[in-house]
Amino acid sequence: MIYPKIPLAQSIIQICLAKGVEHIVISPGSRNAPLTIGFTSNPKFTCYSIADERCAGFFALGIAQQINKPVALVCTSGSALLNYYPAFAEAFYSQIPLIVISADRPLNKIDIGDGQTIRQMNVFQNHSLYNANLTEGETAENDFKINEAITTARTRKGPTHINAPFEEPLYLTTKKLIVDPTLSGFAKVFKSISIEDIIACTNIWNSAKKKLILIGVNAPNEIDEEIIQAVANDPSIVVMTEVTSNVSHPTFLNHIDTIITPFKEKDFLVFQPEILITIGGMVVSKRIKAMLRIYRPEHHWHIDPLRAYNTFGALAHHFEATPNDFFRQVLPFTKIVKSDYAQKAKNIQEVRKAKHLAYVSKIAFSDFKAFELIIPRLPKNSQLQISNSSAIRYAQLFDIDPSIAVFCNRGTSGIDGSTSTAIGAAVGNKVQTTFITGDIGFLYDSNALWNQYIPKNFKIILINNGGGGIFRILPGHEETPLFNTFFETAHCLTAEHLSKMYNLEYYTASTEENLVKGLVNLYAHDEKPAILEVFTPTLQNEKILLQYFKELV
Repeated sequence: MIYPKIPLAQSIIQICLAKGVEHIVISPGSRNAPLTIGFTSNPKFTCYSIADERCAGFFALGIAQQINKPVALVCTSGSALLNYYPAFAEAFYSQIPLIVISADRPLNKIDIGDGQTIRQMNVFQNHSLYNANLTEGETAENDFKINEAITTARTRKGPTHINAPFEEPLYLTTKKLIVDPTLSGFAKVFKSISIEDIIACTNIWNSAKKKLILIGVNAPNEIDEEIIQAVANDPSIVVMTEVTSNVSHPTFLNHIDTIITPFKEKDFLVFQPEILITIGGMVVSKRIKAMLRIYRPEHHWHIDPLRAYNTFGALAHHFEATPNDFFRQVLPFTKIVKSDYAQKAKNIQEVRKAKHLAYVSKIAFSDFKAFELIIPRLPKNSQLQISNSSAIRYAQLFDIDPSIAVFCNRGTSGIDGSTSTAIGAAVGNKVQTTFITGDIGFLYDSNALWNQYIPKNFKIILINNGGGGIFRILPGHEETPLFNTFFETAHCLTAEHLSKMYNLEYYTASTEENLVKGLVNLYAHDEKPAILEVFTPTLQNEKILLQYFKELV
Protein backbone atom coordinates (compact mmCIF):
# COMPACT_ATOMS: atom_id res chain seq x y z
CA MET A 1 0.00 0.00 0.00
CA ILE A 2 1.20 3.51 -0.83
CA TYR A 3 0.64 6.32 1.67
CA PRO A 4 1.35 10.04 1.50
CA LYS A 5 4.36 10.89 3.64
CA ILE A 6 2.65 13.89 5.29
CA PRO A 7 1.23 12.73 8.67
CA LEU A 8 -1.83 15.00 8.54
CA ALA A 9 -2.89 13.53 5.19
CA GLN A 10 -2.50 10.04 6.60
CA SER A 11 -4.70 10.93 9.57
CA ILE A 12 -7.50 12.28 7.37
CA ILE A 13 -7.44 9.22 5.13
CA GLN A 14 -7.32 6.69 7.98
CA ILE A 15 -10.15 8.32 9.91
CA CYS A 16 -12.31 8.51 6.76
CA LEU A 17 -11.65 4.81 6.21
CA ALA A 18 -12.48 3.88 9.80
CA LYS A 19 -15.70 5.92 9.84
CA GLY A 20 -17.11 4.45 6.62
CA VAL A 21 -16.58 7.31 4.15
CA GLU A 22 -16.26 5.25 0.98
CA HIS A 23 -16.92 7.63 -1.94
CA ILE A 24 -14.29 10.31 -2.64
CA VAL A 25 -14.82 12.91 -5.39
CA ILE A 26 -11.51 14.54 -6.30
CA SER A 27 -10.80 17.58 -8.43
CA PRO A 28 -7.25 17.57 -9.86
CA GLY A 29 -4.73 19.89 -8.23
CA SER A 30 -1.29 20.02 -6.67
CA ARG A 31 -1.82 21.12 -3.07
CA ASN A 32 -4.26 18.23 -2.54
CA ALA A 33 -1.75 15.70 -3.95
CA PRO A 34 -1.13 14.02 -0.54
CA LEU A 35 -4.85 13.32 -0.19
CA THR A 36 -5.28 12.26 -3.81
CA ILE A 37 -2.38 9.82 -3.56
CA GLY A 38 -3.69 8.35 -0.31
CA PHE A 39 -7.32 7.96 -1.31
CA THR A 40 -6.67 6.58 -4.81
CA SER A 41 -4.03 4.11 -3.57
CA ASN A 42 -6.47 2.40 -1.21
CA PRO A 43 -8.90 0.01 -2.96
CA LYS A 44 -11.41 0.41 -0.12
CA PHE A 45 -12.24 3.88 -1.44
CA THR A 46 -14.22 4.49 -4.63
CA CYS A 47 -12.65 7.58 -6.17
CA TYR A 48 -13.96 9.82 -8.93
CA SER A 49 -12.08 12.52 -10.84
CA ILE A 50 -14.27 15.53 -11.71
CA ALA A 51 -12.29 18.50 -13.02
CA ASP A 52 -14.89 21.25 -12.56
CA GLU A 53 -15.29 21.79 -8.81
CA ARG A 54 -18.84 23.11 -9.07
CA CYS A 55 -19.88 19.99 -10.99
CA ALA A 56 -17.87 17.83 -8.59
CA GLY A 57 -19.78 19.28 -5.63
CA PHE A 58 -23.18 18.44 -7.11
CA PHE A 59 -21.98 15.06 -8.39
CA ALA A 60 -20.99 14.17 -4.81
CA LEU A 61 -24.30 15.57 -3.56
CA GLY A 62 -26.17 13.24 -5.94
CA ILE A 63 -24.32 10.18 -4.64
CA ALA A 64 -24.89 11.19 -1.01
CA GLN A 65 -28.57 11.86 -1.75
CA GLN A 66 -28.95 8.23 -2.79
CA ILE A 67 -26.74 6.36 -0.30
CA ASN A 68 -27.65 8.63 2.66
CA LYS A 69 -24.04 8.53 3.86
CA PRO A 70 -21.30 11.18 3.79
CA VAL A 71 -19.43 11.61 0.52
CA ALA A 72 -16.10 13.43 0.60
CA LEU A 73 -14.99 16.16 -1.79
CA VAL A 74 -11.27 16.87 -2.17
CA CYS A 75 -9.80 19.96 -3.83
CA THR A 76 -6.65 22.04 -4.07
CA SER A 77 -6.15 25.43 -2.46
CA GLY A 78 -7.45 28.80 -3.65
CA SER A 79 -10.61 29.56 -5.58
CA ALA A 80 -11.21 25.86 -6.31
CA LEU A 81 -12.78 25.59 -2.86
CA LEU A 82 -15.26 28.41 -3.50
CA ASN A 83 -16.76 26.50 -6.41
CA TYR A 84 -18.12 23.93 -3.96
CA TYR A 85 -20.32 26.53 -2.29
CA PRO A 86 -23.52 26.08 -4.38
CA ALA A 87 -23.54 22.34 -3.67
CA PHE A 88 -22.55 22.97 -0.05
CA ALA A 89 -25.54 25.29 0.45
CA GLU A 90 -27.86 22.81 -1.25
CA ALA A 91 -26.60 20.06 1.06
CA PHE A 92 -27.28 22.30 4.07
CA TYR A 93 -30.89 23.05 3.17
CA SER A 94 -31.63 19.58 1.77
CA GLN A 95 -30.01 17.85 4.77
CA ILE A 96 -27.59 15.76 2.71
CA PRO A 97 -24.32 14.57 4.33
CA LEU A 98 -21.31 16.04 2.52
CA ILE A 99 -17.71 16.52 3.67
CA VAL A 100 -15.46 19.04 1.93
CA ILE A 101 -11.75 18.38 2.49
CA SER A 102 -9.74 21.30 1.19
CA ALA A 103 -5.96 21.40 0.95
CA ASP A 104 -4.53 24.73 2.07
CA ARG A 105 -1.26 26.62 2.29
CA PRO A 106 0.30 26.74 5.76
CA LEU A 107 -0.93 29.64 7.88
CA ASN A 108 2.26 31.67 7.40
CA LYS A 109 1.65 31.71 3.63
CA ILE A 110 -1.79 33.30 3.81
CA ASP A 111 -2.15 36.95 2.74
CA ILE A 112 1.53 37.46 1.88
CA GLY A 113 1.10 37.30 -1.89
CA ASP A 114 1.70 33.57 -2.32
CA GLY A 115 0.03 32.04 -5.38
CA GLN A 116 -3.31 30.21 -5.35
CA THR A 117 -4.01 31.31 -1.81
CA ILE A 118 -7.18 32.65 -0.19
CA ARG A 119 -8.61 32.73 3.34
CA GLN A 120 -9.99 29.19 3.44
CA MET A 121 -10.69 28.73 7.14
CA ASN A 122 -14.43 28.97 7.93
CA VAL A 123 -15.19 29.90 4.31
CA PHE A 124 -18.53 28.05 4.54
CA GLN A 125 -19.33 29.41 8.00
CA ASN A 126 -22.93 30.42 7.24
CA HIS A 127 -23.93 26.97 5.99
CA SER A 128 -21.49 24.56 7.61
CA LEU A 129 -22.55 22.29 10.46
CA TYR A 130 -18.93 21.99 11.59
CA ASN A 131 -15.62 23.56 10.57
CA ALA A 132 -12.44 21.58 11.24
CA ASN A 133 -9.56 24.04 10.83
CA LEU A 134 -6.56 21.76 11.13
CA THR A 135 -2.94 22.59 11.87
CA GLU A 136 0.15 21.01 10.36
CA GLY A 137 1.27 17.69 11.79
CA GLU A 138 -0.49 14.79 13.49
CA THR A 139 -2.09 15.88 16.74
CA ALA A 140 -4.87 14.68 19.02
CA GLU A 141 -6.72 17.94 18.41
CA ASN A 142 -6.62 17.40 14.65
CA ASP A 143 -7.91 13.85 15.10
CA PHE A 144 -10.78 15.11 17.24
CA LYS A 145 -11.78 17.71 14.63
CA ILE A 146 -11.65 15.22 11.73
CA ASN A 147 -13.79 12.74 13.69
CA GLU A 148 -16.24 15.47 14.60
CA ALA A 149 -16.59 16.69 11.02
CA ILE A 150 -17.42 13.21 9.73
CA THR A 151 -19.73 12.33 12.62
CA THR A 152 -21.59 15.63 12.35
CA ALA A 153 -22.18 15.22 8.62
CA ARG A 154 -23.58 11.75 9.22
CA THR A 155 -25.73 12.35 12.31
CA ARG A 156 -26.95 15.89 11.63
CA LYS A 157 -27.36 15.29 7.87
CA GLY A 158 -25.56 18.18 6.26
CA PRO A 159 -22.25 19.56 5.04
CA THR A 160 -19.04 19.97 7.04
CA HIS A 161 -15.63 21.37 6.13
CA ILE A 162 -12.15 20.04 6.89
CA ASN A 163 -9.38 22.51 5.97
CA ALA A 164 -5.92 20.90 5.93
CA PRO A 165 -2.67 22.90 5.48
CA PHE A 166 0.12 21.05 3.67
CA GLU A 167 3.69 22.24 3.19
CA GLU A 168 5.79 21.15 0.25
CA PRO A 169 7.07 18.64 -0.81
CA LEU A 170 3.61 17.27 -1.57
CA TYR A 171 4.24 14.15 -3.64
CA LEU A 172 6.49 12.10 -1.32
CA THR A 173 5.12 8.67 -0.45
CA THR A 174 5.88 5.88 1.97
CA LYS A 175 4.88 2.23 2.34
CA LYS A 176 4.33 2.56 6.07
CA LEU A 177 1.72 4.30 8.15
CA ILE A 178 3.39 6.64 10.60
CA VAL A 179 0.20 7.73 12.40
CA ASP A 180 -2.24 5.99 14.73
CA PRO A 181 -5.16 8.42 14.80
CA THR A 182 -7.67 8.51 17.62
CA LEU A 183 -11.18 7.42 16.62
CA SER A 184 -14.48 8.42 18.21
CA GLY A 185 -17.83 6.77 17.52
CA PHE A 186 -21.40 8.00 17.37
CA ALA A 187 -24.63 6.64 18.73
CA LYS A 188 -27.90 6.39 16.85
CA VAL A 189 -30.53 8.12 18.96
CA PHE A 190 -34.25 7.28 19.00
CA LYS A 191 -36.22 10.47 19.58
CA SER A 192 -39.03 9.71 22.01
CA ILE A 193 -41.87 12.21 22.33
CA SER A 194 -42.60 13.13 25.93
CA ILE A 195 -45.87 12.00 27.46
CA GLU A 196 -46.70 15.66 28.14
CA ASP A 197 -46.34 16.48 24.44
CA ILE A 198 -48.43 13.44 23.45
CA ILE A 199 -51.24 14.47 25.82
CA ALA A 200 -51.21 18.09 24.64
CA CYS A 201 -51.04 17.02 20.99
CA THR A 202 -53.86 14.49 21.16
CA ASN A 203 -56.15 16.83 23.10
CA ILE A 204 -55.91 19.31 20.23
CA TRP A 205 -56.05 16.56 17.60
CA ASN A 206 -59.21 14.97 19.01
CA SER A 207 -61.12 18.25 18.93
CA ALA A 208 -60.07 19.38 15.43
CA LYS A 209 -62.33 18.72 12.46
CA LYS A 210 -59.90 20.04 9.84
CA LYS A 211 -56.36 18.64 9.83
CA LEU A 212 -54.07 19.25 6.86
CA ILE A 213 -50.89 17.19 6.40
CA LEU A 214 -48.51 18.82 3.91
CA ILE A 215 -45.55 16.72 2.76
CA GLY A 216 -42.59 18.41 1.09
CA VAL A 217 -39.37 16.84 -0.18
CA ASN A 218 -39.28 13.34 1.29
CA ALA A 219 -37.15 10.27 0.58
CA PRO A 220 -38.89 7.18 -0.83
CA ASN A 221 -40.26 4.67 1.71
CA GLU A 222 -39.81 7.08 4.62
CA ILE A 223 -43.42 6.68 5.80
CA ASP A 224 -44.81 3.22 6.45
CA GLU A 225 -47.86 2.01 4.56
CA GLU A 226 -49.89 1.42 7.75
CA ILE A 227 -49.48 5.09 8.69
CA ILE A 228 -50.40 6.26 5.19
CA GLN A 229 -53.53 4.12 5.36
CA ALA A 230 -54.43 5.38 8.84
CA VAL A 231 -54.39 9.07 7.90
CA ALA A 232 -56.11 8.32 4.58
CA ASN A 233 -59.03 6.74 6.42
CA ASP A 234 -59.58 9.69 8.76
CA PRO A 235 -62.42 11.95 7.48
CA SER A 236 -60.94 14.97 9.29
CA ILE A 237 -57.55 14.70 7.53
CA VAL A 238 -56.54 15.99 4.09
CA VAL A 239 -53.08 15.08 2.85
CA MET A 240 -51.32 17.24 0.26
CA THR A 241 -48.23 15.91 -1.48
CA GLU A 242 -45.85 16.97 -4.24
CA VAL A 243 -43.93 14.89 -6.76
CA THR A 244 -40.85 15.12 -4.52
CA SER A 245 -42.83 13.81 -1.53
CA ASN A 246 -42.52 10.21 -2.76
CA VAL A 247 -45.75 9.34 -0.94
CA SER A 248 -48.82 8.06 -2.75
CA HIS A 249 -52.45 7.25 -1.99
CA PRO A 250 -55.55 7.68 -4.20
CA THR A 251 -57.14 10.11 -1.72
CA PHE A 252 -54.10 12.35 -1.33
CA LEU A 253 -54.11 15.67 -3.18
CA ASN A 254 -50.97 15.44 -5.28
CA HIS A 255 -51.58 18.43 -7.58
CA ILE A 256 -51.64 21.31 -5.14
CA ASP A 257 -51.64 24.17 -7.65
CA THR A 258 -54.36 22.51 -9.72
CA ILE A 259 -56.51 22.19 -6.60
CA ILE A 260 -56.15 25.64 -5.04
CA THR A 261 -55.40 28.10 -7.87
CA PRO A 262 -59.13 28.60 -8.72
CA PHE A 263 -60.07 29.14 -5.04
CA LYS A 264 -62.06 32.20 -4.04
CA GLU A 265 -62.03 33.55 -0.48
CA LYS A 266 -64.91 31.32 0.63
CA ASP A 267 -63.01 28.27 -0.66
CA PHE A 268 -59.87 29.25 1.24
CA LEU A 269 -61.90 29.65 4.42
CA VAL A 270 -63.49 26.22 3.97
CA PHE A 271 -60.07 24.70 3.36
CA GLN A 272 -58.23 26.59 6.13
CA PRO A 273 -56.99 23.93 8.58
CA GLU A 274 -57.21 24.02 12.34
CA ILE A 275 -54.08 21.87 12.52
CA LEU A 276 -51.32 21.91 9.92
CA ILE A 277 -48.77 19.10 10.12
CA THR A 278 -45.76 19.49 7.84
CA ILE A 279 -43.39 16.67 6.99
CA GLY A 280 -40.21 16.64 4.95
CA GLY A 281 -38.20 19.42 3.35
CA MET A 282 -38.96 22.34 1.07
CA VAL A 283 -42.34 22.76 -0.62
CA VAL A 284 -42.39 23.69 -4.32
CA SER A 285 -45.85 25.25 -4.55
CA LYS A 286 -45.83 29.00 -4.04
CA ARG A 287 -49.62 28.97 -3.97
CA ILE A 288 -49.93 26.73 -0.92
CA LYS A 289 -47.33 28.82 0.90
CA ALA A 290 -49.22 32.00 0.06
CA MET A 291 -52.52 30.45 1.16
CA LEU A 292 -51.25 29.22 4.53
CA ARG A 293 -49.55 32.52 5.30
CA ILE A 294 -52.86 34.33 4.85
CA TYR A 295 -55.26 31.64 6.09
CA ARG A 296 -53.07 30.43 8.92
CA PRO A 297 -53.77 27.30 10.92
CA GLU A 298 -54.43 27.58 14.64
CA HIS A 299 -51.67 25.04 15.22
CA HIS A 300 -48.68 24.23 13.00
CA TRP A 301 -46.57 21.22 13.96
CA HIS A 302 -43.47 20.19 12.03
CA ILE A 303 -42.15 16.64 12.23
CA ASP A 304 -38.43 16.18 11.60
CA PRO A 305 -35.61 14.71 13.72
CA LEU A 306 -33.38 17.73 13.12
CA ARG A 307 -34.92 20.99 11.90
CA ALA A 308 -38.12 22.99 11.58
CA TYR A 309 -38.74 26.13 9.52
CA ASN A 310 -41.48 28.62 10.37
CA THR A 311 -42.52 28.79 6.71
CA PHE A 312 -46.06 30.02 7.36
CA GLY A 313 -45.49 32.22 10.40
CA ALA A 314 -47.54 29.87 12.60
CA LEU A 315 -45.11 27.20 13.85
CA ALA A 316 -46.27 26.11 17.32
CA HIS A 317 -44.24 22.96 17.92
CA HIS A 318 -41.33 21.03 16.43
CA PHE A 319 -41.60 17.30 17.08
CA GLU A 320 -38.03 16.01 16.86
CA ALA A 321 -38.91 12.61 15.45
CA THR A 322 -39.32 10.79 12.16
CA PRO A 323 -42.87 10.69 10.77
CA ASN A 324 -43.05 6.97 11.60
CA ASP A 325 -41.96 7.56 15.21
CA PHE A 326 -44.36 10.49 15.62
CA PHE A 327 -47.46 8.74 14.29
CA ARG A 328 -46.71 5.45 16.07
CA GLN A 329 -46.51 7.27 19.39
CA VAL A 330 -49.45 9.64 18.80
CA LEU A 331 -52.06 7.76 16.73
CA PRO A 332 -52.93 5.20 19.44
CA PHE A 333 -54.23 8.08 21.58
CA THR A 334 -56.30 9.75 18.86
CA LYS A 335 -59.90 9.20 17.90
CA ILE A 336 -61.88 9.67 14.70
CA VAL A 337 -63.71 13.00 14.64
CA LYS A 338 -66.90 13.44 12.65
CA SER A 339 -65.95 15.71 9.73
CA ASP A 340 -66.61 16.35 6.03
CA TYR A 341 -63.16 17.93 5.47
CA ALA A 342 -61.70 15.01 3.49
CA GLN A 343 -64.94 14.53 1.51
CA LYS A 344 -64.97 18.16 0.40
CA ALA A 345 -61.36 17.80 -0.72
CA LYS A 346 -62.24 14.65 -2.66
CA ASN A 347 -65.11 16.44 -4.42
CA ILE A 348 -62.78 19.25 -5.49
CA GLN A 349 -60.21 16.72 -6.64
CA GLU A 350 -62.71 14.97 -8.92
CA VAL A 351 -63.86 18.23 -10.50
CA ARG A 352 -60.28 19.38 -11.11
CA LYS A 353 -59.30 16.03 -12.62
CA ALA A 354 -62.13 16.17 -15.15
CA LYS A 355 -61.21 19.75 -16.08
CA HIS A 356 -57.54 18.79 -16.37
CA LEU A 357 -58.22 15.89 -18.73
CA ALA A 358 -60.54 18.00 -20.89
CA TYR A 359 -57.93 20.73 -21.21
CA VAL A 360 -54.89 18.62 -22.05
CA SER A 361 -56.88 16.74 -24.69
CA LYS A 362 -57.26 19.90 -26.77
CA ILE A 363 -54.02 21.87 -26.38
CA ALA A 364 -51.37 22.30 -29.05
CA PHE A 365 -47.83 20.98 -28.80
CA SER A 366 -46.09 22.91 -26.03
CA ASP A 367 -44.19 22.45 -22.78
CA PHE A 368 -47.47 21.40 -21.17
CA LYS A 369 -48.26 18.82 -23.85
CA ALA A 370 -44.69 17.52 -23.75
CA PHE A 371 -44.96 16.76 -20.02
CA GLU A 372 -48.35 15.13 -20.55
CA LEU A 373 -46.71 12.75 -23.04
CA ILE A 374 -43.45 12.20 -21.14
CA ILE A 375 -44.60 11.52 -17.57
CA PRO A 376 -46.74 8.39 -18.21
CA ARG A 377 -43.99 6.91 -20.42
CA LEU A 378 -41.28 6.98 -17.75
CA PRO A 379 -40.05 3.45 -16.89
CA LYS A 380 -41.58 1.94 -13.76
CA ASN A 381 -39.30 1.20 -10.79
CA SER A 382 -36.87 3.85 -12.00
CA GLN A 383 -35.52 7.12 -10.66
CA LEU A 384 -36.56 10.55 -11.91
CA GLN A 385 -34.38 13.60 -11.35
CA ILE A 386 -35.91 16.97 -12.25
CA SER A 387 -34.28 20.36 -12.64
CA ASN A 388 -35.65 23.51 -11.05
CA SER A 389 -37.77 26.35 -12.47
CA SER A 390 -40.31 25.29 -15.13
CA ALA A 391 -39.50 21.57 -15.18
CA ILE A 392 -40.41 20.82 -11.57
CA ARG A 393 -43.54 23.00 -11.77
CA TYR A 394 -44.88 21.26 -14.88
CA ALA A 395 -44.14 17.87 -13.29
CA GLN A 396 -46.34 18.88 -10.35
CA LEU A 397 -49.39 18.91 -12.63
CA PHE A 398 -49.27 15.22 -13.59
CA ASP A 399 -49.57 11.83 -11.93
CA ILE A 400 -46.23 10.02 -11.67
CA ASP A 401 -46.25 6.25 -11.18
CA PRO A 402 -45.74 5.48 -7.46
CA SER A 403 -42.90 3.06 -8.27
CA ILE A 404 -40.76 5.97 -9.55
CA ALA A 405 -38.57 7.75 -6.98
CA VAL A 406 -38.48 11.51 -7.63
CA PHE A 407 -35.74 13.99 -6.67
CA CYS A 408 -35.03 17.68 -7.21
CA ASN A 409 -32.56 20.13 -5.64
CA ARG A 410 -35.16 22.09 -3.69
CA GLY A 411 -32.85 23.13 -0.85
CA THR A 412 -31.80 26.32 -2.62
CA SER A 413 -33.98 25.75 -5.72
CA GLY A 414 -31.08 26.61 -8.03
CA ILE A 415 -30.52 25.46 -11.60
CA ASP A 416 -26.75 25.48 -11.23
CA GLY A 417 -26.04 21.79 -10.56
CA SER A 418 -29.13 19.80 -11.50
CA THR A 419 -27.43 17.77 -14.25
CA SER A 420 -24.38 17.00 -12.11
CA THR A 421 -26.64 15.93 -9.22
CA ALA A 422 -28.66 13.66 -11.50
CA ILE A 423 -25.52 11.98 -12.82
CA GLY A 424 -24.16 11.52 -9.29
CA ALA A 425 -27.50 10.06 -8.21
CA ALA A 426 -27.44 7.64 -11.15
CA VAL A 427 -23.97 6.52 -10.03
CA GLY A 428 -25.05 6.22 -6.40
CA ASN A 429 -28.21 4.28 -7.24
CA LYS A 430 -27.81 1.82 -10.10
CA VAL A 431 -31.45 1.90 -11.24
CA GLN A 432 -32.57 3.41 -14.55
CA THR A 433 -32.39 7.21 -14.17
CA THR A 434 -34.15 9.85 -16.25
CA PHE A 435 -33.31 13.53 -15.88
CA ILE A 436 -35.87 16.09 -17.10
CA THR A 437 -34.46 19.58 -17.51
CA GLY A 438 -34.99 22.91 -19.20
CA ASP A 439 -32.58 24.41 -21.69
CA ILE A 440 -31.12 27.15 -19.46
CA GLY A 441 -30.41 24.77 -16.59
CA PHE A 442 -28.89 22.24 -18.98
CA LEU A 443 -26.63 24.77 -20.69
CA TYR A 444 -25.64 26.32 -17.36
CA ASP A 445 -24.40 22.95 -16.07
CA SER A 446 -23.11 21.51 -19.36
CA ASN A 447 -19.73 20.68 -17.79
CA ALA A 448 -21.62 17.95 -15.94
CA LEU A 449 -21.24 15.88 -19.11
CA TRP A 450 -17.44 16.16 -18.84
CA ASN A 451 -17.61 13.00 -16.79
CA GLN A 452 -16.48 9.44 -17.46
CA TYR A 453 -18.87 7.92 -14.93
CA ILE A 454 -22.24 8.52 -16.62
CA PRO A 455 -24.11 5.18 -16.65
CA LYS A 456 -25.10 3.82 -20.05
CA ASN A 457 -28.78 3.77 -19.13
CA PHE A 458 -28.81 7.44 -18.04
CA LYS A 459 -31.36 9.46 -20.04
CA ILE A 460 -31.77 13.23 -20.36
CA ILE A 461 -35.04 14.72 -21.60
CA LEU A 462 -34.25 18.32 -22.47
CA ILE A 463 -37.16 20.72 -22.97
CA ASN A 464 -35.78 23.47 -25.21
CA ASN A 465 -38.15 26.43 -25.50
CA GLY A 466 -35.45 28.92 -26.41
CA GLY A 467 -35.02 30.59 -23.02
CA GLY A 468 -36.02 30.76 -19.38
CA GLY A 469 -39.70 30.04 -19.87
CA ILE A 470 -40.57 30.47 -16.19
CA PHE A 471 -39.93 34.22 -16.44
CA ARG A 472 -42.76 34.51 -18.98
CA ILE A 473 -45.33 33.43 -16.40
CA LEU A 474 -44.06 35.68 -13.62
CA PRO A 475 -45.44 39.18 -13.02
CA GLY A 476 -43.70 41.94 -15.00
CA HIS A 477 -43.22 40.03 -18.25
CA GLU A 478 -43.11 42.26 -21.33
CA GLU A 479 -41.95 41.33 -24.82
CA THR A 480 -38.95 43.70 -24.94
CA PRO A 481 -35.23 43.35 -25.77
CA LEU A 482 -34.45 43.97 -22.09
CA PHE A 483 -36.72 41.11 -20.97
CA ASN A 484 -35.54 38.71 -23.67
CA THR A 485 -31.86 39.35 -22.97
CA PHE A 486 -31.64 39.84 -19.22
CA PHE A 487 -34.54 37.77 -17.83
CA GLU A 488 -35.56 35.10 -20.32
CA THR A 489 -31.99 34.70 -21.70
CA ALA A 490 -33.29 33.98 -25.20
CA HIS A 491 -31.00 31.79 -27.33
CA CYS A 492 -30.86 29.56 -30.40
CA LEU A 493 -28.58 26.86 -28.95
CA THR A 494 -29.14 23.10 -29.01
CA ALA A 495 -27.52 20.10 -27.35
CA GLU A 496 -26.52 18.43 -30.62
CA HIS A 497 -22.83 19.29 -30.61
CA LEU A 498 -22.47 18.75 -26.86
CA SER A 499 -23.90 15.26 -27.38
CA LYS A 500 -21.33 14.53 -30.07
CA MET A 501 -18.45 15.92 -28.02
CA TYR A 502 -19.35 13.81 -24.97
CA ASN A 503 -20.39 10.72 -26.98
CA LEU A 504 -24.06 10.66 -26.04
CA GLU A 505 -26.87 9.36 -28.25
CA TYR A 506 -28.94 12.27 -29.50
CA TYR A 507 -32.61 12.37 -30.51
CA THR A 508 -34.95 15.27 -31.23
CA ALA A 509 -38.70 15.89 -31.20
CA SER A 510 -40.85 18.88 -32.10
CA THR A 511 -44.33 17.35 -32.49
CA GLU A 512 -46.54 15.01 -30.49
CA GLU A 513 -45.94 12.17 -32.93
CA ASN A 514 -42.16 12.33 -33.00
CA LEU A 515 -41.96 12.92 -29.23
CA VAL A 516 -43.78 9.62 -28.66
CA LYS A 517 -41.41 7.92 -31.13
CA GLY A 518 -38.43 9.68 -29.56
CA LEU A 519 -39.32 8.35 -26.11
CA VAL A 520 -39.51 4.81 -27.50
CA ASN A 521 -36.07 5.20 -29.07
CA LEU A 522 -34.67 6.82 -25.93
CA TYR A 523 -35.45 3.81 -23.75
CA ALA A 524 -34.91 1.11 -26.40
CA HIS A 525 -31.11 1.37 -26.35
CA ASP A 526 -28.67 1.38 -23.44
CA GLU A 527 -25.34 1.23 -25.25
CA LYS A 528 -24.49 4.73 -24.06
CA PRO A 529 -26.18 7.66 -22.29
CA ALA A 530 -28.69 9.58 -24.38
CA ILE A 531 -30.38 12.95 -24.78
CA LEU A 532 -33.84 13.54 -26.21
CA GLU A 533 -34.14 17.24 -27.02
CA VAL A 534 -37.75 18.41 -27.23
CA PHE A 535 -38.29 21.72 -29.05
CA THR A 536 -41.40 23.64 -27.99
CA PRO A 537 -42.75 27.02 -29.18
CA THR A 538 -41.37 29.88 -27.07
CA LEU A 539 -44.32 32.24 -27.38
CA GLN A 540 -47.18 29.76 -26.93
CA ASN A 541 -46.07 28.01 -23.74
CA GLU A 542 -47.02 30.72 -21.26
CA LYS A 543 -50.46 31.23 -22.82
CA ILE A 544 -51.25 27.52 -22.68
CA LEU A 545 -50.16 27.22 -19.05
CA LEU A 546 -51.98 30.33 -17.83
CA GLN A 547 -55.15 29.31 -19.69
CA TYR A 548 -55.00 25.92 -17.94
CA PHE A 549 -55.53 27.51 -14.53
CA LYS A 550 -58.39 29.64 -15.89
CA GLU A 551 -60.23 26.58 -17.19
CA LEU A 552 -60.05 24.63 -13.93
CA VAL A 553 -63.00 26.51 -12.42
